[in-house]
Amino acid sequence: MSKATAESTETKTSAKAELGPRMKGSDILIKCLEREGVEVIFAYPGGASMEFHQALTRSTIRTILPRHEQGGVFMAEGYARATGRAGVCMATSGPGATNLISGIADAYMDSIPLVAITGQVPQAMIGKGAFQETDFFGMTLPIVKHSYLVTDINDIPRIIKEAFYIATSGRPGPVIVDVPKNIQQSETQPLYPAEINLRGYHPDPRASDLALNEIIGLLEKSERPVIYAGGGVITGNAAEELRAFAELTQIPVTTTIMGCGAFPETHALSLRWLGMHGAAAANWAVSGEFKKRAAFTDPMVPVAPGADLLLAFGVRFDDRVTGKIEEFCKRGTIVHVDIDPSEINKNKPVNLPIVSDIKFALAKLNAMLRQRALSKKYSPWVAQCAEWKARAPFRYQVNEEVALSQHMQDHMVGHEKEVILPQYAIELLYELTGGDAIITTGVGQHQMWAGQWFKYTWPRQFLTSAGLGAMGYGYPAAMGAKVACPHKQVVDIDGDGSFLMNIQELATAHIEKIAAKVIILNNQHLGMVVQWEDKFYEGNRGHTYLGDPENRKAIYPDYVQLAKGFHVPCERVMFKKDLRAAMQRMLDSTEPYVLDVITPYTEHVLPFIPAGKTVADMVIP
Repeated sequence: MSKATAESTETKTSAKAELGPRMKGSDILIKCLEREGVEVIFAYPGGASMEFHQALTRSTIRTILPRHEQGGVFMAEGYARATGRAGVCMATSGPGATNLISGIADAYMDSIPLVAITGQVPQAMIGKGAFQETDFFGMTLPIVKHSYLVTDINDIPRIIKEAFYIATSGRPGPVIVDVPKNIQQSETQPLYPAEINLRGYHPDPRASDLALNEIIGLLEKSERPVIYAGGGVITGNAAEELRAFAELTQIPVTTTIMGCGAFPETHALSLRWLGMHGAAAANWAVSGEFKKRAAFTDPMVPVAPGADLLLAFGVRFDDRVTGKIEEFCKRGTIVHVDIDPSEINKNKPVNLPIVSDIKFALAKLNAMLRQRALSKKYSPWVAQCAEWKARAPFRYQVNEEVALSQHMQDHMVGHEKEVILPQYAIELLYELTGGDAIITTGVGQHQMWAGQWFKYTWPRQFLTSAGLGAMGYGYPAAMGAKVACPHKQVVDIDGDGSFLMNIQELATAHIEKIAAKVIILNNQHLGMVVQWEDKFYEGNRGHTYLGDPENRKAIYPDYVQLAKGFHVPCERVMFKKDLRAAMQRMLDSTEPYVLDVITPYTEHVLPFIPAGKTVADMVIP
């Protein structure tokens, strides 16, 4: 949708619009949020947004005060991803607004419904370099679904209703509403529209029967089909339809990391997720299994062929999935079903493009298949995929002698067998929770291990910054998810680098009594960058050490003491024998809790397909 100011957006107001009592612009906006069903807002006040906060003190909406605006927007994202409803955050003008930008960009990349409200300097001061003035409307244009700069107090009810509609309909995304302070302080009698109709915005495209019959025709001809499902299946609330389709057709399913939980990873047809650090079986199923590189062999000749038909549902052919795009599913016919026409043929040319709401398309396909079942059976192909799964599962090496990291040497000498590998910690978390927990992550190695070693069985279970890869996302997102789902266990699996970026939100968790837990896989390094240094830079360290260079055998910083200052329980675990009991204490706690798990930095995430390479270059454990 084109970005425009409020005046250029055309809306038809229903005759049933409701006239409210005279009030200030700030009160009107908060009343509009109430009318949209907003239960909680993550908001940090400042000079240009004080009027909103005064209005919030008179509202039924719960206001959660983050300790940094970035923490607030990530909380709103966690809330949105856990519920499917729009998350709402608020900040003041200038630096308050700009601190939201990483979260807004993250919501844009991962299609998260978000409404970000910001205060702005008075209209008379706009463009004059006033104190804490930024052109927030302008600077966010590339990373929002739509933007509003409110220039008339009477537009507030319409704009807020449109903002929520745009954020949550079609392909979801972030919408910003920037409100000058004089608009907030003015008074009027608001007119609340009962419905809206945005000309030119058609968020619910539906596939034709003809196009869907083409898919069935391709299935009848196929020998080796694979379903490749992404985050669009989750945002489109189509997980049930996807499972029904897979079981009706008996086609193996792989997902993107954004699509984890769209199809149960414990299901016999699940290949788990694919891509750079995805399952070997999933990558082989899509692109084929290849010979090892040798001087006398063509590395692109497959030992076993991959998919001859790829059903891409709600995906965008991200580079971390495809690697070298020309070689991705090179020998297969590709069907791409997506709600966003701009994604069709953007990264990967496809044979059958279908612009459609995915829930509608899958439900219609299922109805067609129930009327006339496929004559084709894919048993040999399913058996081949099962053989790949058995041959190359996610696994890690437990060495008898571990090369101890410097920060572990004083503590671990003589106890090498008690070293905690990060994969084991996540595997144990899965065991102790029975897989029944919402998991969030920061960004790095721990993020990939969280995807590998916890099996996701329902949508909105795995919340991670996938497209933008924003460090610091994990714990605030866990807090937002816990606010949304207070009776669910919510655990952030984080790295010491990512967690430190928004550690101040422990204060929010304590004060607001948000019992989100965090496991820090603490290796004292930026682990993923270290892995790339080992692979591509001969192990030369380019500022990836996060500890104290003058005392490399110490654990720095001391998270136990830091957490104590926030009045949040925390314990450090160095020995494998102590981890189970400590993790159980964390899970049993009714408070926010930090578990600092000391791990070696020498572990690499495997499988690994280097950026821009192919399945033929995959390194597997």
